[in-house]
Formats: sequence, C-alpha cells, structure tokens
Amino acid sequence: MEKRRISNVNVPLTALVAVLSLTVLIPLYFTVVTALKSSDQLGGTGFELPTSIHPENFTKAWELTNFPNALLVSGIVTASAVVLTIITNSMVAYAIARNMNRPFFKALYYFFIAALFVPFPIIMLPVTKETALLGLDNPVGLFLLYTVYGLSFNIFVYTAFIKSIPPELEEAAIMDGASHWTTFWKVIFPLLTPMNATVGILTCLWAWNDFLLPLVILSDPTTRTLPLVQYVFQSQFNTDYSTAFASYLMAMAPLLLVYLFAQRWVISGVMRGSIK
Repeated sequence: MEKRRISNVNVPLTALVAVLSLTVLIPLYFTVVTALKSSDQLGGTGFELPTSIHPENFTKAWELTNFPNALLVSGIVTASAVVLTIITNSMVAYAIARNMNRPFFKALYYFFIAALFVPFPIIMLPVTKETALLGLDNPVGLFLLYTVYGLSFNIFVYTAFIKSIPPELEEAAIMDGASHWTTFWKVIFPLLTPMNATVGILTCLWAWNDFLLPLVILSDPTTRTLPLVQYVFQSQFNTDYSTAFASYLMAMAPLLLVYLFAQRWVISGVMRGSIK
C-alpha cells in the first residue's frame, strides 16, 4: 500500500511546484523580516533574522498611510465589484448560453470573447475621459468598470458551465408556472454556486490588488485604494523600508485571510467546471 502511494506521486511535477513556490515564499520571507527590523538592521543581504522585533513599524505605517480610510475604500470597491459581477455576469451568460442557436446571441458571445484580446492601455485614455465627464471618477465608477471589464472572461466561464445544466430542469419549472426570471433565480442560480465562488474570488483578487485602473480613474486623494496608498507612500518615504514593508503586509493581510478561507470554493469550482 505504501509503495503504491509513493508510486502515484509525480516527482518531476512535485519538484517543479516546490521550486516555483520559492518565488513566492522567498519574497514573502524578505518582506516579513524587513517589516520587523529597525532601520539600522537593514544592512547585509536582508535575509538575516531581526535581532529585535519592532512592532512600531506597523503603527507608523497605519498612521502615515491613513490605513483605515484606504482599507474602507478598497473594501467597498472590492465587495461591490464582486456582488455586482456575480449578479449581472451570470444573468448575461445565462441569456447567451440558452440562446446560442440564435445569430445575435452567438455574435454577442464571440464579441465578448474577442474583447479578451484588447489590452487595457489601448482604451485607457478614452475610459479616463468618459468617466470624468460622467462624474464617475470615484469608487462607484471604479467598481462599475471592474464589473464591465470582467464580463468577457466571466461570460466564457459561466456559459460553459450553464451549457452543462440540463434544460429539462428549467422546462419543469416553467411547466409548474414559474417565469423565466423565477426559473433563473430559483433553479439556475443555486446551481451556479461553484462558478459564483470562482468568479467572486478572482474578481476579489483583481479589484483588491489592481493598481492601474484606480490610478487613472480616481481623482480624489481621499478615495485612494490600498495599492495607490502604497505607491504614494513609497514615493514619499522611499528610504523608510521597514515602515514601507510593514504597510505592504498590512495591505496584504485582509485578502490573504479571505483567500485562505475561500480557497476550497475556488478549487471546487474549477474541478466541477472541468468535470462537467
């Protein structure tokens, strides 16, 4: 039994994963030890353990970056983007998946797929001007853009999953007197839970960590997200590495907790989608 268990291990692939994990673990280690050091301990290679721990770096970073305000803005933008993305994108995908035999919906599907290949820098300037003209150069406009820009990939994911759901379920609900609206929310949407979790986590990671879109959209300094706050802080205090790295850890911690809690939903969604 033990020999069979060992023989099932893909040694080359396991070794590759172990090596690739170092690209994450080594920078993370460097960030943690730097955040716990004082300025006079930053000499050498930087990988040495701190001789004494300095938690005041985190207190200083909390105050200098106005961390509570940036955390609130990032939280609102991310949560709004996730909820709006799941609701709207699943509805659009359902309409496309169940009407793929019609030319309009098929053309619409390929239009969304084609949008995956349009780089954001190409449309960055028009989007910036439009959001400013419409008064959407604020967190509201930001999470609306996240919803729109995620539509192409999410349509691709949702449509493939919805096609695997037997249409007989909807036909039975309609025979019982349910409308199309009721059928979607009562029958289809609960079945989309694995995909909803996957799309939600991916949107959460993107909206929380994104730097470029908030940089070109947000005009009010008081509405900066955490990545923007880190950028401004680093440009102002580019020699205070201990405080800067402490602020990076503080910005990373909330999303890390969310991902550790929800990673099983992401894996479940990917596996179910591949099986179906």
